[in-house]
Amino acid sequence: MIRKRIRWLSIMLLLGIILLSARLMQLQLFQTESFSKHKINLIEESVAQRTQQLVIDEGRGQFLDRNGKPLTFQEKNVLVLFPFLKRMDWPVEEVARIIHVTPEIIETKIEQAKGPIVFGGKEAFQLSEEQMNEINGLKIQGVFAVTRKFKSGTIPASQLIGITGENTEEFHERYPDRVKGIHQKIGVTGMQEIFDEWLISEEQSKLIYHVDANGGPLFGADVKYLAPANPFYPLNVKTTIDMDIQQALEEVADRYKIEKGGLLLLDIENSQILADVSRPTMKSSDPFSGGADNYMLKALAPGSVFKTVVAAAAMDEGIVDESRMFNCDEGIYGAPAEKPHGMINIKSSIAVSCNRTFADLAKELVVKDPYSLEEYAGKLGLLGDIAWKGNVFHYEEFSQLPVSKGRVFVSDDERKDLNYIAQTGIGQREVRVTPLGLANMMATIARGGEKYMVNAATSIDYQNGTSMFSFPRKKMEGEKITPFTAMKLQQYLRGVVNSPEGTAPYLDTALYPIAGKTGTAQTGKESEGRELYNKWFAGYFPFENPKYALVAVNMDVHIDEGGIYPIFKDSVDAVHKLRE
Repeated sequence: MIRKRIRWLSIMLLLGIILLSARLMQLQLFQTESFSKHKINLIEESVAQRTQQLVIDEGRGQFLDRNGKPLTFQEKNVLVLFPFLKRMDWPVEEVARIIHVTPEIIETKIEQAKGPIVFGGKEAFQLSEEQMNEINGLKIQGVFAVTRKFKSGTIPASQLIGITGENTEEFHERYPDRVKGIHQKIGVTGMQEIFDEWLISEEQSKLIYHVDANGGPLFGADVKYLAPANPFYPLNVKTTIDMDIQQALEEVADRYKIEKGGLLLLDIENSQILADVSRPTMKSSDPFSGGADNYMLKALAPGSVFKTVVAAAAMDEGIVDESRMFNCDEGIYGAPAEKPHGMINIKSSIAVSCNRTFADLAKELVVKDPYSLEEYAGKLGLLGDIAWKGNVFHYEEFSQLPVSKGRVFVSDDERKDLNYIAQTGIGQREVRVTPLGLANMMATIARGGEKYMVNAATSIDYQNGTSMFSFPRKKMEGEKITPFTAMKLQQYLRGVVNSPEGTAPYLDTALYPIAGKTGTAQTGKESEGRELYNKWFAGYFPFENPKYALVAVNMDVHIDEGGIYPIFKDSVDAVHKLRE
C-alpha cells in the first residue's frame, strides 16, 4: 500500500516537473517574442523591468512636405540627464555654464527625476551645435546632448496626414508575422493608415541603463545608446504638401472662423495637393471629438458649381451654343425667378448662374441619355478614381487617399422624373461631390481637358533621402471633353469674375486673375429656425497661365453669413505673396 502511494506520488511529481519544464521552454525558447494571445514580447518586457530608458526616436517613419521639411515631428538638440547623477560628484557647474542656467536649477531637476529627463521638458530649449559639442566633450556619464524627435504639437494638414495609436490586436491582425507589436503605434486614419506598412517601427532609438530594485545603477553608471542597425530605415513618405502654403491657408481659415468646411489647393501641372485645410480643427488630445474628418475628401452638396458639368455636357453634345437663348426671368418650374435676367445665352447663364438654363439643359441631356451627367462628371475628373491609384509592390490598385464616392442620382427612378432632373441640373437634390473632385475638375478645364489622378505623395523614401518608390503623374482613364468645350468653359468661368453681370466681381480684385464658379447648396438642415447652406467657390488661377486650382467651402452657414469670396480671395493673395 505504501509502495503504491509512493509510485503515484512519484508519477505526480514527474508530471509536475514535465509541465514546469514545458512552461519554461514555452517562455524561454518558443514564445519569447510572442507570448499568449496578446503577443507579448517577453524579452522586451523583462528588459523594461530592469532598465530606465529615454526614447530618442520612436522609430516610426514620418511624413515630409514636398521640400523635405518634417510635417509630423520636430527635431531638437536637447540636454538629457540621468537620475543617478544625484548620487555622484560631477561638474554640474560646467554644464550650467554652457547652457546659461544656474547649477541649482539643474540639481533640482535631477533630484525630482525618477527616470532620465530632457532638461526643460516639452519646452526644452534648442542647443546649438557648439553647445552640443562642448557638453559631449566633457564625457560625463549620464549627461548627453542629443538630437531628439518630438511629435509636432500642431501638424499641418492634420486630417490628410491622419493619426496613430496603440492597438495590439489590430497590429497583429494587420501584421501577423511581426512580433514587436505590444507598444507599436499604427496608423488609424488618413495617410497614416494607408501608408502604415511602410511606416511601422522596426526598432526605437534610445538611451538605456540597467537599474537595481531601488533604481540605482546595476552595473555602474554605464549608459548605452541603442539604435536600429539598418541606416536606411524607417522609411519616410514625401507628400505633395507645401508647408508654407499650407500654413498660410490655415491662417485664412482661422481668420474667417470657418467652423465647418475648408480649402483645397492643387498644383495644376502635376495634379498634386499643395494644401488641404479642413475644419473643425482636429484636437490631438481627442481627435475623434469632431475634428478627425477631412471634409476635403467627403462628398458634399455642391449647388451651382455642378452647373459646370451640365454646360460641358450640353456643349460637347451639340445641344447648346451661344446663339441659343434661355428665359431667365423664370425659375426651373416656370414661376418668376427671384433674380430675373431676361433672355440670355449659355455664356451669360454661367456668369449669372441662371437656374432655368441648367434645369432645361439637364432635362434634355438625361432624356437623351439617362447617364449623361455621370459620364461628363467623369470626363471632367469630378467623379471616378480621382486619387492616385496603381500597383505598389504587392498591392494592386493601391490608392493614396480615402476619397468618398460622389454621385449624381441615387436611383434610376429619379432619372425619369423631370422635376428631379431639373433640381439635379442645378446641383441640388442628391448630387454629392468632393472638394477634391471639384478642384480636379477645375484643373482639368484649365489644362484644356486633360484629366489626371491627384497625388498626395510623390515617393516613399529611405532614411538617407533616396527613393524606394515614386508615384508618377497618371492620367485618369476614360473619355474626356473636347478641347473646344474646355476653351469655351475657360472663357465662361472667367466671365463669372470679370464680367459686369458675373456673380463674383469681388474676386477680380485678387492679385491673380481668377476663373471659377460659385455655388450655394441647400443642405436640408436648420439652425435657429433658419435654413443652412454650403457656400462654394471653385476656380483656378492665374487665368492666362493656370498654375493652381482652388476650392473653398463654408458649410452649414446661414444665407447672410459665411461669405466665401473674401476667403477665396485672401487664399489666392496668400499664394501670390509666397510664390511671386
